[in-house]
Amino acid sequence: MTGSLQIKNEKYYIVLNIHDGKKRKTKWISTELDVKGNKRKAEKMLREILQEYEKTEASPKQDILFSDYIEKWLAYKKSYVDKVTFQSYEHVAKSHVIPYFAESKLFIHDVTTEKLQEYIDGKLGGELNKNKPLSSRTVRLHKNILNQALEYARKNKLIASNPCNDVEIPPIVKPEIKYYSAEQLKKLFEVLKGDTLEDIVKITAMYGLRKSEALGIKWDSIDFENDTLTIKHTVSKVTSTVEKDKTKTNSSRRTLPLLPMAKEIFLRLKEKENENRKLFGKEYQKNDYVFKWENGACFDTDYVTHHFSRVIEKNKLPSLTFHGLRHSCASVLLNSGHNPKDIQEWLGHADIRTTMNIYGHLDTSRKMNTASRIAECLS
Repeated sequence: MTGSLQIKNEKYYIVLNIHDGKKRKTKWISTELDVKGNKRKAEKMLREILQEYEKTEASPKQDILFSDYIEKWLAYKKSYVDKVTFQSYEHVAKSHVIPYFAESKLFIHDVTTEKLQEYIDGKLGGELNKNKPLSSRTVRLHKNILNQALEYARKNKLIASNPCNDVEIPPIVKPEIKYYSAEQLKKLFEVLKGDTLEDIVKITAMYGLRKSEALGIKWDSIDFENDTLTIKHTVSKVTSTVEKDKTKTNSSRRTLPLLPMAKEIFLRLKEKENENRKLFGKEYQKNDYVFKWENGACFDTDYVTHHFSRVIEKNKLPSLTFHGLRHSCASVLLNSGHNPKDIQEWLGHADIRTTMNIYGHLDTSRKMNTASRIAECLS
């Protein structure tokens, strides 16, 4: 059984999707809560009602298809995780995990470590993915979904133990970090002159932003009077666009100096936006985001990713993803003498160990100084 919140006559209703073994039916339950200001209370009621039904339905040998139970776990999980995280869970579950186990018609009490390992190995080897092997990093998310769904079943006393605990995945091989030097960034800026992405690329590279942070810059993020830029909004997408007035972590929310080059870009974009508002009139799509098309429509995350790649390829520049601009910023800072703590704060990492794990090997200037000192001592 799954459930969701629906709005009817400005009040929250809980809608249960009940499967009695033969057919599915829905049941509407009024929360008697007004929509305004009661979303959290309604979500809590939904979870409590689902838990009560699960207790009633549960039995050690209940014949529930594992694929159906993953659907149930997804519905339960939706109220507990971030929208983007849920989109990721839902996409992987419905594109890969659920279809596989639905075809096998495996009941939840028949799930074993061996059968789960077969699925994982098939994804890693490519046999279950049109002969295209998935990376350990990607398959780890598949295992995470399997593990959480089975742990949820264990807590609800449908199974005695979680068979996913002993499933093995090869260690994640960290991909090589690709980045540009300061000179290569200048070359990139040159080829981007007049391009729709010119300004967002420059700001991203200067501040080492994540794509979600760059797209999330609003006019209230910029303080022209005190010359500061605050990273506090994000725009992300897995299957659909999610706008949030918060950052990835608390440390990701940061206030940085407004660099002269950045200030010039933002002032020019503001002037251009005012002109476009008059030009398009009622057709203008009003919003507070900085990076957008002339008619006010915001840049789509997929467009930014793909168009940036086309620019790199067209101009025969060294391979670089949009996220590589963040790596490039870190590299430039490291090799201009800034210490890891400075870079941690500039990039918004929660822990300096994250900074060192990702970028420690890029600190060539510090290594050159070390090498010079050793040479001096031994010469």
